[in-house]
Amino acid sequence: MEPMKPMEPMKPLEPMKPMEPMKGSEPWWPQELGQPSSSGGQNGMRYAFFPDKQRLLVETDGKLTTYDSGDHRISGVSQSNGRAPSFTTQDGDVNVNDLEVVD
Repeated sequence: MEPMKPMEPMKPLEPMKPMEPMKGSEPWWPQELGQPSSSGGQNGMRYAFFPDKQRLLVETDGKLTTYDSGDHRISGVSQSNGRAPSFTTQDGDVNVNDLEVVD
């Protein structure tokens, strides 16, 4: 068994650099819509809901579609394999295909 070597002194710690402020990701929706009340995404799809404007924006694989959300208050989304997403509303789930597309 080899004799233990004495511990070497630690090098002095270098001062930490100040943290850069985190950059929020740029919104992907038109600025005139303001801030969405809910947004999210998964599996190549993302959405943003703007209740004041009654608009739901859905981007799938880079293609943006705008829907008239009417009286629906959208709070979430669920996706099934290969099927159009359904959005959770105060009245239950609504399929995106049941909403009117607007330009």
